Amino acid sequence: MPATVWATLPYIAFTSFVLGHLWRYRSDQFGWTTRSSQIYESRLLRLGSPLFHFGMLGVIGGHVLGVLIPQSWTDAIGVSEQLYHVVAVSAGSVAGVAVIAGIGILLYRRLTVVAVRRATTTNDKLMYVLLASALVTGLLNTVGSNLLWGTYNYRETVSPWFRSIFTAHPQPELMVGTPWTFQAHGVIVLVLIGFWPYTRLVHMFSAPLGYFIRPYVVYRGKPIDTANKRKYARAWQSPVLPPTR
Repeated sequence: MPATVWATLPYIAFTSFVLGHLWRYRSDQFGWTTRSSQIYESRLLRLGSPLFHFGMLGVIGGHVLGVLIPQSWTDAIGVSEQLYHVVAVSAGSVAGVAVIAGIGILLYRRLTVVAVRRATTTNDKLMYVLLASALVTGLLNTVGSNLLWGTYNYRETVSPWFRSIFTAHPQPELMVGTPWTFQAHGVIVLVLIGFWPYTRLVHMFSAPLGYFIRPYVVYRGKPIDTANKRKYARAWQSPVLPPTR
């Protein structure tokens, strides 16, 4: 892909990401939710949801280590390139397989359970396609570029390009000669980032912080008549009423 794509698409995506979340929070706070479908089906959800979410933690951690942290930093603390790739392949493969298995189960559940399928919006369908595509191409990069077709050091091209986006001197030319799997992964992830605020993925930025500062909820029960040990009379009995004057 031409350098102009890598020079413009990131800024479009991140602008949509920031402004979209602000708009969504101001105009649709009641829709700031995952729209849980647990009431419709829970067996597959109990299996797929932990796999997906815990796998995503590993995937995000791997991206922080491989994309945001420069190679010079890991070299400075004695982590060789060979050791880095061993850790990246082993940990990245485990996290990638877990998250793909999780989203596979969730997609199967959403397609086969009628009530869940009916609750799926058009935005949800597009979001699932983008998310699954990003995960598959990401795992293909992890396994393919290290095991299937030789070793590709993306920390010399992809990582500096991504970090340069947040500086005054972006370097889009670094992405031009990268393998097609990395380019496909980059485009899909950027489109997903731009589409993020308009999907259920906004719940990632929700935290029940108000729980710690909200006032206590006071419950008041009805006084129990000591003369009548039962709080409620049986259906065939008249309730015991207090005497009237």
